Amino acid sequence: MLKILGRADSINVRKVLWLCDELNLAYEREDWGRGFQSPRSPEFIHLNPNATIPVLIDQEFVLWQSNSIIRYLANQYTGEKLYSEHPQKRALIDQWIDWQGIELNNSWTYALMHLVRDSPLHQDKIQVENSIQAWTKNMEILDVQLGKTQAFVTGNEFTLADIPIGLSVQRWLLTPLEHPVLDNVQKYYDLLSQRPAYLRWGNNGQN
Repeated sequence: MLKILGRADSINVRKVLWLCDELNLAYEREDWGRGFQSPRSPEFIHLNPNATIPVLIDQEFVLWQSNSIIRYLANQYTGEKLYSEHPQKRALIDQWIDWQGIELNNSWTYALMHLVRDSPLHQDKIQVENSIQAWTKNMEILDVQLGKTQAFVTGNEFTLADIPIGLSVQRWLLTPLEHPVLDNVQKYYDLLSQRPAYLRWGNNGQN
């Protein structure tokens, strides 16, 4: 059975848990991270030198980095419907997964740490505003893309890209800031909310 190390309210752990539900994969999960066992312990560092969650253990195979984990699980456990083997279709899925991990995720970090986590290290108002502006710009990019597809991120079908993007939309909507009207993002959120796994791991009040 798969083992997932990480607390269930982590957005990166929730990527993996959501995919496991979509693929009907059985797993055991252990609480690691904020409020639980420390990922800086020697035991955890042995598995992941970055001291970050999640970590996946599949028998003797150990993997970290959430986007690498979901790609692996889709490849290993008959996830072709979510992660196409067609080179161009897969490239588009990877493009949006990487965009979330690099552009979108990095844009919200300072604002989230200030507005939600109340981090004493993130109290510079100028940097907060810059982060909000960058985050908003990226959400506007997503809104344009969703206007083109009128469904999911890469087209008519739900794919692996919708997992990190869908969780990011939940984070955007829950963070207390002034939100511009993004009709396509809202429609996308409503569409994802028809999926039981998204209701469990995405549209569940966790930020």
